[in-house]
Amino acid sequence: MKIQELLENVLKGSKYLGTFDLLALLQYASTHGVQGIAVAKGGGLELYIALLKGEPEGAIYVDEKGVLFGDKAVLMIGGKEKFVLTEIPADIVEPLVMSSRIFDKNRIKKSITCAVPEIGRTWGGIGHLTVTVVKEGKPQNGLRVSIRKDGKIVGSDITTNDGAVGFKIAYGNYDCILQDKTQVVTKYRIEFDESHNSIKLGI
Repeated sequence: MKIQELLENVLKGSKYLGTFDLLALLQYASTHGVQGIAVAKGGGLELYIALLKGEPEGAIYVDEKGVLFGDKAVLMIGGKEKFVLTEIPADIVEPLVMSSRIFDKNRIKKSITCAVPEIGRTWGGIGHLTVTVVKEGKPQNGLRVSIRKDGKIVGSDITTNDGAVGFKIAYGNYDCILQDKTQVVTKYRIEFDESHNSIKLGI
């Protein structure tokens, strides 16, 4: 059984507690000591956060490429998602947390920070962004590079022999998600404009 099917079976018939953005979800869960699961879906993506005693303890991220658990899943949170929160008994949530535990809670807080809009700066124009991935100075071939804005993937490609990928996107600030051949996921915050159109990332 796919992980989505297992989770949907768990959610069936559960008590609906509300729909929240990420900040409101964490505040509500903490205040009410929620035991449950919050789910956000859209654009072929599914994101689940498991809560125990009001704290986010586990996370699962699902898209067409596969499933990420725990801290790797948290890296994929854009901060703009709308989560449907349902109450689930702790004895059901706990086994889920065991396989998807969040060890670095600060990563969720960083997702909230990244969602705060920038004041006083406007962006305009479209350009071509080149991202090159290197390890010890050597170009890395066959790595997945995704560019995300406000929680949505605006570009995704695989690096070529020169370690590079290219995207035609609007100028602005983005999250750059790098997934290597061992499925390790790293998130970078990048600034793209006319003077920053070629970015090198080291792993």
